Amino acid sequence: MKKIVLQGDNKCFVCGKGNPDGLQLDFITNREDESISTEFTPTKTYQGFVDIIHGGIISTVLDEAMVKLAFELGINAVTAKMEIKFRKPVFSGERLKITGLILKKDKKWIEAEALAYRNGEIVAEAKGLLIKV
Repeated sequence: MKKIVLQGDNKCFVCGKGNPDGLQLDFITNREDESISTEFTPTKTYQGFVDIIHGGIISTVLDEAMVKLAFELGINAVTAKMEIKFRKPVFSGERLKITGLILKKDKKWIEAEALAYRNGEIVAEAKGLLIKV
């Protein structure tokens, strides 16, 4: 299989500053404990039902936390599998803290986790299996 080199072009939907339609989130990476974090206050633009943020948006941000962390640690990887658990609805205008963490690495795979918190309470969580490319 041909090795893929992942390159950013500043157009990522979640973090790309050159994407006027994107979320443009800023992430902070901690290389010592292999973690990443950001804050996100979704607006009504991202709702599914009235004032309730669409689960796909929350899933996208959690996915980004896991994959971006791998990328920031110098690992080219993409999501192979992701499991999401929504614990509480997220309402428009509520500030969320998103964290990502590498749980396990081997030659081919990375196991990662991402959590979304509202006022210290977990509202959504993701477990991801990333494949190195």
